[in-house]
Amino acid sequence: MTSARRDPAIRTILMPKDTNAAGSIFGGIILSYIDLAAVVEAQKLNPRPRFVTVAMDQIVFHEPVFVGDLVSFYTKLVKVGRTSVTVDVDVVAQRRHDPSQEVQVTEARVVYVAVDEDRRPIPIQSVGE
Repeated sequence: MTSARRDPAIRTILMPKDTNAAGSIFGGIILSYIDLAAVVEAQKLNPRPRFVTVAMDQIVFHEPVFVGDLVSFYTKLVKVGRTSVTVDVDVVAQRRHDPSQEVQVTEARVVYVAVDEDRRPIPIQSVGE
C-alpha cells in the first residue's frame, strides 16, 4: 500500500458515535464509507447516470479503526463493463496517537450498475454523450 502516491476519494476522522461495545469502529460504518468512496471513482467515468451498488465482496478487515483515527479511502478502477463498473478500495488509518503510523485496516471490491430513473440498467459510456 503506497498511499503517499495517490489522493484518497474520501478522508474522515471517526468519532465515538461510530464505535461498537469493544471500543473500535463498527465494520458497517467502514462499509458505508467504502461504498461512498467507490462511487466517487465510478462517477469519474460518467457523472450523469445513477450508480447502484450490486455487490461488495472480497472484504477483509485487517486491523481495527479507533476513535480519532484519520481514515483514508483509496480507490482504483478495476473493470468497466457495458452497464457495470468494479472498484477496489483500500482503507488506511493514521493512528491518532501516532500520525506517522499508517495501517491498512480494510480492503474491498465494489460493483455498481448504472441505472436510469426507473432503475433499469443503462450503458455507462453512451449516457449523455
